Amino acid sequence: MIEAAIVATARTPIGRAPRGSLNDLHGAEMGGHVIRAAVARAGLDPAEIEDVMLGTARPEGATGSNIARQAALRGGLPDTVPGTTLDRKCASGLQTIVLAAQRIRAGEGRAIVAGGLESVSLLDPHVNRFRALDGWLAEHVAGLYWPMIRTADHVARRYGIGREAQDIYAVESQRRTAAAQNARLFDDEIVPLTAERNVFDKSGAVIGRETVMLSRDEGNRPGTTLEALAKLKPVAADGTVTAGNASQLSDGASVCVVMRADEAARRGLPVMGLYRGFEVVGLDPEEMGIGPVFAVPRLLARFGLGVDDIDLWELNEAFAVQVIYCRDRLGIDPARLNVNGGAISIGHPFGMSGSRLVGHALIEGARRRVRRVVVTMCIGGGMGAAALFEIGG
Repeated sequence: MIEAAIVATARTPIGRAPRGSLNDLHGAEMGGHVIRAAVARAGLDPAEIEDVMLGTARPEGATGSNIARQAALRGGLPDTVPGTTLDRKCASGLQTIVLAAQRIRAGEGRAIVAGGLESVSLLDPHVNRFRALDGWLAEHVAGLYWPMIRTADHVARRYGIGREAQDIYAVESQRRTAAAQNARLFDDEIVPLTAERNVFDKSGAVIGRETVMLSRDEGNRPGTTLEALAKLKPVAADGTVTAGNASQLSDGASVCVVMRADEAARRGLPVMGLYRGFEVVGLDPEEMGIGPVFAVPRLLARFGLGVDDIDLWELNEAFAVQVIYCRDRLGIDPARLNVNGGAISIGHPFGMSGSRLVGHALIEGARRRVRRVVVTMCIGGGMGAAALFEIGG
């Protein structure tokens, strides 16, 4: 069977939204930046890329109009390279990597760039909400349209996960990310960039512009304490989710180069990891955060594996509450889970995150000399996804 290998990855540093360093960076420039870097890291001629597949949770405005095609051209690929854009919400960046790997396994390509991006800063103020809801669905499947924070509070109430447990998890995420940044554990995946950003006053009005050079994720708050988080007000008066125990709104882009493993070997290219399999499931939209609980067992069963057979887990930290529930329900060892922190401390550009998690899991897995990693996440609308990779070739 043809094997699909990840041979390179590249991502932007993650910027805070809407006041961070990437708050005025168009999706084409953001995506082009990482495409150019990833192809160079793979040691490929740009003309050898056969397709570009990018995911985004909001394919409109600055990340619309087939942003994958725009980013391909912005990234220096010749106009013979096509592009396609996909929306599976928070799993969009993971899904494109999976589709690229499946195409290669089917013998339909040799080298594909896949990943995702998001500009919350440019999209949030201008989202098109005209006829956004279907009347029948709003009446009969109301949870489909709930804000994600409401689904997280729903999970907290239904499964008895209190505020303190969520805050404790969030503090640990911040601590792990701070330690990883100090040890420069993200450097191999990040491609620094210079950008022009908008400067806002306290009222939210733009009062100027400045040039910034961003070389590391800017969301981490290394001094976070449990006492400080306890003082934050919940988003909903009767809820437990706060700005401190939820993922940060962010901007960023990430891609991986997916290639035939035999072709990589023939050229002597280093293989970061091999794609093994993927599962995606649907569930009650009201508790979308627990999607990994259903996706992971299906994935592992297909390969005759148990939870303890997985050496590293990247479970997207949309909210502390859903990570806690999934971790405990699946029986994941906390020492193998999100070892360098996650979206609570790093940030969560929706369409980017799946690709970032794949790249980071493969780099960290190689660093620790382990074999198997799983990337898993909940997905807006009531879904869950999980993918299995093996380190190296």
